[in-house]
Amino acid sequence: MDFELSPKAREYAEKLQEFMDEHVYPAESVYEAQRAELTAAGKPNACPPIIEELKAEARKRGLWNLFLPDISGLSNVDYATLAEITGRSFHLAPEAVNCAAPDTGNMEVLHMFGTEEQKERWLRPLLEGQIRSAFAMTEPDVASSDATNITTSIVRDGDEYVINGRKWFISGSADDRCKIFIVMGKTDPDGPVHRQQSMVLVPRDTPGVRVVRDLTIFGYRDQHGHPEVVFENVRVPVSNLLANEGDGFMIAQARLGPGRIHHCMRALGMAERALELMCQRAVSRVAFGKTLAEQGVVQQQIAESRMAIEQARLLTLKAAWMIDKYGSKGARTEIAAIKVVAPRVACEVIDRAIQVHGGAGVSGDTPLAGMYAWARAMRIFDGPDEVHIRTVARQELKPYRS
Repeated sequence: MDFELSPKAREYAEKLQEFMDEHVYPAESVYEAQRAELTAAGKPNACPPIIEELKAEARKRGLWNLFLPDISGLSNVDYATLAEITGRSFHLAPEAVNCAAPDTGNMEVLHMFGTEEQKERWLRPLLEGQIRSAFAMTEPDVASSDATNITTSIVRDGDEYVINGRKWFISGSADDRCKIFIVMGKTDPDGPVHRQQSMVLVPRDTPGVRVVRDLTIFGYRDQHGHPEVVFENVRVPVSNLLANEGDGFMIAQARLGPGRIHHCMRALGMAERALELMCQRAVSRVAFGKTLAEQGVVQQQIAESRMAIEQARLLTLKAAWMIDKYGSKGARTEIAAIKVVAPRVACEVIDRAIQVHGGAGVSGDTPLAGMYAWARAMRIFDGPDEVHIRTVARQELKPYRS
């Protein structure tokens, strides 16, 4: 098992670190100020200008679409390290290099399953960073941890599909730059349980598509939003179908394999930054006559954090290596395991960092509170912990049952 970065990946990592130091970290306060101005002007989901400036700089440096192996030439192990670097500034860096969810997963779906016409109309502008997209699967009225539960209907009527349903936590769909939805619904509700679902492309401006409200996460409202969206008698051409009728569940599984590597490594990037902030705070703050770094309880928190990050990173890199070698199906257990372990570790490390910071940790003066909200939410989106634990248990028990 080899986690050594390729020469190309080492070059990218060096360039990406320079980009983070010289442009991304200094832009964080600018981003927050611009967001505050836009929110005050009644435009909470408008894109702060600094984002487009960062994107232009990233493209100039050749740091663009690194997530897609057919374009970047990077393996999953290679990209994992780059994803961790971008995770240190999770609101800015992924989008700056056009590697932000849900666009990455949607681009992978279009790359793997889209027709030439679909790729030209939607994949090309996504790869260029000209538009953004959303993935509409989760529903408020069913347990969406089991994707076979979805109730949105996709009914063929001549040369069109008619879509009716309600989705929520549709990340990115509050952003005016979001121009296309990939919608998962049922085309054959009476068919075999994993062949009932299909995916169709729905342009945002299609009549009947209505954004109901933007949902918060622990009170936070990010720029791209996580809205509830209603589809009422939405009509799209049959040519907007992805792959074939009944392929929806298969496409969803294909979409989530490498994407979980990205999410988990970005979570570990957040954890690394939280640990860094914790250490800086510990050596600079004095309590009871000595620095926090000299207090045994704080030393233990720092050590526990370092050990947990290293273990989670090794497991995630193993999963990436197995995807490279055996594909997502061959790495099924490891992918499920990291989706539990990485967010859990990130939550624990960020929580310790908050504790060491005291009141400052729960304020907006540090990025820790926002980081914790996102890391905690990650234990639910892309499948809750319990679903992945179930997968690991089933794989572990399989040889004994047979």
